[in-house]
Amino acid sequence: MSRGEQRLFGERLKKLRLEKKIPQKELAAYLGISIRGYQFYESEDNEPNIKMLIALADFYGVTIDYLVGRTDERP
Repeated sequence: MSRGEQRLFGERLKKLRLEKKIPQKELAAYLGISIRGYQFYESEDNEPNIKMLIALADFYGVTIDYLVGRTDERP
């Protein structure tokens, strides 16, 4: 991801999580990662691999393109 896409990714990830009212701890457990690992995604300090992107998109019911900022359309 480019820096702009990465920034948008972190913002969208946080927005989706807050919309569902899910704490970071719960989402991290669902994904099988540490809380800090998840926080790195939202703070844009780390990028998820493709397997994690798919898991996040499936969890939130959005496309990977939406998560990474390639489209603004949500299903």
